Amino acid sequence: MASVKVFGSPTSAEVARVLTCLFEKEIEFQLIRVDNYKGQRRLPEYLKLQPFGQALTFEDGKQTLVDSREICRHLAEKYAGQGNKDLLGSGTLERASIEQWLQTEAQNFDPPSSALVFNLAFAPLLSLEQDKDAVERSKKKLDAVLEIYDRRLDETEYLAGDKFTLADLSHLPNAHRLVHHTDCGSLFTSRKRVARWWKAISSRPSWKRVVEMQQEPPHII
Repeated sequence: MASVKVFGSPTSAEVARVLTCLFEKEIEFQLIRVDNYKGQRRLPEYLKLQPFGQALTFEDGKQTLVDSREICRHLAEKYAGQGNKDLLGSGTLERASIEQWLQTEAQNFDPPSSALVFNLAFAPLLSLEQDKDAVERSKKKLDAVLEIYDRRLDETEYLAGDKFTLADLSHLPNAHRLVHHTDCGSLFTSRKRVARWWKAISSRPSWKRVVEMQQEPPHII
């Protein structure tokens, strides 16, 4: 049995990020599906790791992690010799550029994109009222971030250089929701270079496998 285990639902952005990295690195793993909106999150095996029912828990042998970006760094470092070897770069300068854009994703892209995904994609499914002010603020912030990306992508194929790395991978879950399930797709597709970048990263086999997993019905307990 695989020593790497992922507890969570592929529909979670945090889980989807980790699953994509696992596929990129060609790492054998076991997914224990936990639906945060249903009873599965009370599974005793899961509650031992996450008593508050967070979206993601990751086990690699005796090591347990819960932050998706930290998990992806761990996978890229520990399993450096297999699968995609470019995810964290091959030298100090490449690693520094990747870390810079990972920070940009976490601090500047993730907050507005997560707010938009929640209000536009998930709130209607949960019969919750949308925060229209938050939507407008988030659209403006995301528009400004993608304008910076568009200028950067005039210089390089991907955010951290000319290779697909964790800096690009980390954007996939929220960007996918916004492009396919909301009216925010034009923020990406209206920018020639961002559109090219999005097409390149979203067409990777690793991400396509995750999207397929997201479409599978949840396991009901």
